[in-house]
Amino acid sequence: METWVRQIPELFWISTERVEFGLKELSSQLMLRSPPTDWLTILFDLANNATDLLINFYLVNPRTFFAILLFLCYVLYYIRNVVHKPMFVCAEGRFKWFIKANCPIVNENYWPTIWCYETHLLTPISNFLRSLIPELKYHREILSTSDGGQISLDWYNPDGSETKTVSNRQEQSSPTHSMHEQSFHSKPIVLFLPGLAGSSQAEYIKSLVPIAHRIGYRVVVINYRGLGNTPLLTPRMYCAADDADLRTALAHLRETNPRAKIIAVGISLGGIILARYLIRSGYHSLVDAAFMVSVCWDIMEGIASMEKGLNFALNQHLTRTLVGIVEANREIFQKLPNIDIDAVSKCRNQREFDEKFTIRMFNFESVSHYYCESSHKGKIACIKTPTFCINAADDMFMPLEHLPLDEVLQSKNVAMLVTQRGGHIGFMDGFLPNLKCEFYSERVVEQYLRALYHLSDIKHDLLL
Repeated sequence: METWVRQIPELFWISTERVEFGLKELSSQLMLRSPPTDWLTILFDLANNATDLLINFYLVNPRTFFAILLFLCYVLYYIRNVVHKPMFVCAEGRFKWFIKANCPIVNENYWPTIWCYETHLLTPISNFLRSLIPELKYHREILSTSDGGQISLDWYNPDGSETKTVSNRQEQSSPTHSMHEQSFHSKPIVLFLPGLAGSSQAEYIKSLVPIAHRIGYRVVVINYRGLGNTPLLTPRMYCAADDADLRTALAHLRETNPRAKIIAVGISLGGIILARYLIRSGYHSLVDAAFMVSVCWDIMEGIASMEKGLNFALNQHLTRTLVGIVEANREIFQKLPNIDIDAVSKCRNQREFDEKFTIRMFNFESVSHYYCESSHKGKIACIKTPTFCINAADDMFMPLEHLPLDEVLQSKNVAMLVTQRGGHIGFMDGFLPNLKCEFYSERVVEQYLRALYHLSDIKHDLLL
């Protein structure tokens, strides 16, 4: 017992020493460990470093700094205010869901070219780029009209194997077609109707025709009287309220191609004439389906819009083009007693030209009467053919507030795609435009035509 008591101090010292050693060991291990991560501190450090970098960059290159800052603000504005999903308008029905299922582009954002999305830049630049496309090869068919005039049909012929000109009279007197020819004549047809002074070599035609041909269509473009090197034989031209020549062309196409589907594509004035034909024909239309680009649905409002601000420059350009056509055929038009060619030559805008020339040629009471006859607002319900349209809200001819959206929303036969930007027959997109000029509108047309190509009976499949 005494021995154990004597050993207590020694045991206490030993245990104390071991505890002290253990504490030192634990402390050393803790010191070796890294302190806990403070992400907030790291973020602040990065922000400070970035701020220092920006300040140093600004002090060295102040002009470049502000240029980059303005560019970033511009990009932010572009993404927030310019890039939008287009508005798709159509009543519930087969046609609406056919487009939504087969044209996915209607559900995608439209990205106008970032450096020229404004309508007065996008419209001329996009069509200038289209004008750089090489001229297309056609073979021509001349159609005589009931009043002794003539129009021409240019059939797209990319290999250039046949370039002869054929009249409808020669066609009617040709021998019976072979089996191969019958198969060829049953292939679907796309008929393009150009704009105000356009022809088969118009810039927007040159970008669309190869697309339709690539899908498998036979492609033909109508040249109005006096245009596209089609000589004017009678003192009569064309206008927005006259679809007689279109009826002549369609009757000929249907007679010579009784089993072929016919899809008509009208651009600008061509769309106005096509819409007039569809409205007047109703269920008896010879067109199986239609597509329209940048159509002015209300001519009165469209002309008024073209007389405002920068729009007036395009108004004057188009008027000069029309005056040039009249001047080129002065000898023929001088036969008309009620038209003063010298007065027509002095016209500086569309309204003056229509007053001095158009209404007198087509016997309208006034310019207002002509514009009323040419307009289709209030008549959309009469279209009984599947018709898909694309317009831009900033179109100088047809601003958003004048589009017949309420009527289209009630129609199961007409659908309209409205982009916030796009101008008049513009619709260029991408930072660097496609070298083939297959812009947004071209891709919409391609998807629509490709979907129609596989339908055997378009009207039955889409409208009933």
